[in-house]
Parts: sequence; structure tokens; C-alpha cells
Amino acid sequence: MGSPEAETQETLQTAENGRSEDISEESSRFTRDQLFTMAATACLNFSSMICYSILGPFFPREAGKKGASDTEVGLIFGCFALFNFLTSLILGNYLVQIGAKFMFVAGMFVSGCVTILFGMLDRAPDGPVFIGLCFLVRAMDAVGFAAAMTASFSILARAFPNNIATVMGSLEIFTGLGLVLGPPLGGFLYQSFGYEIPFIALGCVVLILVPLNMYLLPKYDAVATEDSFWTLITLPKVIFLCFTIFSLSACLTFLDPTMSLFVSEKFKLPAGYVGLVFLGLALSYSLSSPLLGLLSDKTPHLRKWFVVFGSLLTALSFFLLGPAPILHIESKLWMFVLMLVLVGFSLGMSGIPLFPEILSCAYENGFEEGLSVLGLVSGLFGAMWSLGSFVGPTLGGFLNDKLSFEWAAAIQGGWGLLSGLAIGIFYILEASQRRRSNLQMPVGTNEERTHLLASET
Repeated sequence: MGSPEAETQETLQTAENGRSEDISEESSRFTRDQLFTMAATACLNFSSMICYSILGPFFPREAGKKGASDTEVGLIFGCFALFNFLTSLILGNYLVQIGAKFMFVAGMFVSGCVTILFGMLDRAPDGPVFIGLCFLVRAMDAVGFAAAMTASFSILARAFPNNIATVMGSLEIFTGLGLVLGPPLGGFLYQSFGYEIPFIALGCVVLILVPLNMYLLPKYDAVATEDSFWTLITLPKVIFLCFTIFSLSACLTFLDPTMSLFVSEKFKLPAGYVGLVFLGLALSYSLSSPLLGLLSDKTPHLRKWFVVFGSLLTALSFFLLGPAPILHIESKLWMFVLMLVLVGFSLGMSGIPLFPEILSCAYENGFEEGLSVLGLVSGLFGAMWSLGSFVGPTLGGFLNDKLSFEWAAAIQGGWGLLSGLAIGIFYILEASQRRRSNLQMPVGTNEERTHLLASET
């Protein structure tokens, strides 16, 4: 029979071993859930972006044949962002009640069905009937996309609470891959098989992924809280961060209706080479996002400055994209491509840290951790991005028609300049206020805290 000290030590060791085994099992189980969550989100990012981007090469031409004007075609594209904006706010607020996994899978199912329906629209009568059905189907697609993306952001933040920026940055590779492959794949299928096949083929692929994601995606239980969108939106820091999201989205989507026309006319490039110019932005964003996400998680104290300098770099890139006529610099193709590369990098630099910045701000202001606040943040992020996606092409197309691409790009770059300066000044004032608060703290507070810590040890 051993001593009491030995028995106590043995008991503690046994308890520690048991606890470590439990922790190990829990860790391994959670790691599997994390992998499944990443796989499901990668499928969503890739499939949704490839379905979104296949319209560009051929739909405007087909819509023109069916009696749609250029303005109506632009509104068909723009209504996606508008309905996405409205739906993201609503679905984000009711994420817990609907269920994150159900919203994710249902959103993919709706997107797959609507993509197939879009391929059937060439059989509709020309004129108002065709145009009206395009608006209806496009709006339905926006609802499905908003549901899936809002749920995916929330699930990712729940599964990866300590490195959400790293994971989101890594998964942006699949977003960029979908955007890169969408136009050439859609154009190839259109030339080979006609209007219907690109939509039917990709829509079926999305529908095949639905049961796969139903199996892969873990179910996260959640409890509804009293937190509201109004409380979140009225936080000063969140207001500035939302303006940053809006400005980045407006800058990026401005290029959709304007860049290809400018490149083909300015540099006399064949249609096939115009698509290659787009690769500069997409590849730069996709390849830099994982690294920028990792840096954002490893250095959270620098995350806010990534947002500031990324926004300012976006503004500089757009000023030099034309370049702006006031600079009196001759436009060169190599310079245009270089600026696109910088745009992709700067968008990742400022965009990737925005979600964790809003989330940390919510937690600092008393929001309860869980899927409820994640739904609010995800919905708000998606809504602000969609609002920028509506304003960017609309305002950019107007400026491009009335002025020129060079002036339009410079003016759009002003969004990045305004947001970078605004959020930068806010961060400086916030740091100054905290410094004054620390200086005004009674001296005895630190001494009392030191004595308390010493007595506890």
C-alpha cells in the first residue's frame, strides 16, 4: 500500500490522462468537422461563382436578339445584387430560426434549379415576356445565393473561431477559380452546343453537390438571442467597416461592364485575349488571399491597418488604371495589367480582415457568441457587398458613357480613398481615446491588481 501522496499523484495522473484522451478525441472529431465544413464551402464558392460568371460572354448578345435593350440587360445584371442585398439582411436576421445547414443546402438547391431555368429562357416569347422572366429568375437566383453565402460565412466562423480570416482567405482560391473558369467554360459550351447547355450542365452539377453537402456539412445547434441588426449597424466602427465593404465592392464590380470594352478598343486586342487580361486580377486575388488571411489571424493588432492600407492601395490602383487624365500618363497594356494585379492584391488585403473585424467589434459591444450574431454579421457583410455590386456597375457605366473609362475609373477609385481615410481616421481617434482613458485610470488600480495577483499565487 503506497503513501497518500503517491495515491493522490496517481489519481491526478489518471484524471489528466483521461481528460487528455477526451480532449484528443474531441479535437480529432472537431477537426473532421472542420474539414467537412471547408469542403462544403469550397464546393459552394466554386459552383456559385462559375454559375454567376458564365453569363458575361454570351447572354447580352442573346438578350439583344430577344428584344432587350442595353439598359434592360444592365438592369437584369443589377437586379441580382439588389435582391441579394435585401435577402441577405432578412436571412441573416433569421439564421437561427431557419437553421444554418438547412439555409446552406436550400440555397444551393435553389441556385441549381434557377440556373437550369435560366437556360430555358430562350424558348420564351420575345420582348416583355422574356425580359420579365429574366428579372424573375435572376431575382430567385439572388435569393438562393444570399441564403447559401450567408449560411456559409456563419458556419465557417463557428467552425474556425480562432482563424476565420485564414480559412476564408484560403477558400477564396475556389471563388477566384470559379470566376476565372466561368467565362471561358460558358463561352466554349455556348459555341459548341448553344444557349441552353451551359446553364443546364452547370445547374446539374450544383444539384449533384446538394446531397454531398447534406452529408458533409455538420449541424451546429444554436439559440436565438436578443441581438438585432439595428444594434449592430448603429455601432460607429461597424458603420465605417460597412462603408469599406461597399466601396471595395463598387470598385470591383465597376469593371464588369466597362473593362472589356476599354481593353478591346484601347489596345486593339482580339476577343480571346481580352479574357486573359481578366486573369491578372482574379489570379492575384486568389493567390494572395490565403497569405493575407494567415497574416490577419497571426497579427490581429495589425488587421485594422490592413483594411486601411488595402483601401488606399485600391484607390491608387484605380487612379493609375486608366490612368486618370490629370496625371498625363500614356496608357500602356503592361501598366493596365499591373494595376489589375495590384487591385486583386489590395482587395484581398482590405477585404479578408473585414469579417473578423466586424465580428470582434460585435463581441466587444456585448453581443453573445454563437450562430445568432454570426448570422447578423454574415447578412450585413453580404448586404453591403451586394449594395456596392449594384452601385458600382450602374454608376460606373453611367460615368463611362458620359466621360471616359479613364475618368470613370479614377472617380470609382475615390470610393477606396474615402473609405481608407475614413476608417483610418476612426482608428487613430479610437486609439487616442483609449490612451487617454488609460492615463486617466487611477494609479492605485494597477497597484491593487498587482497585490491581488501576488496574493493569488
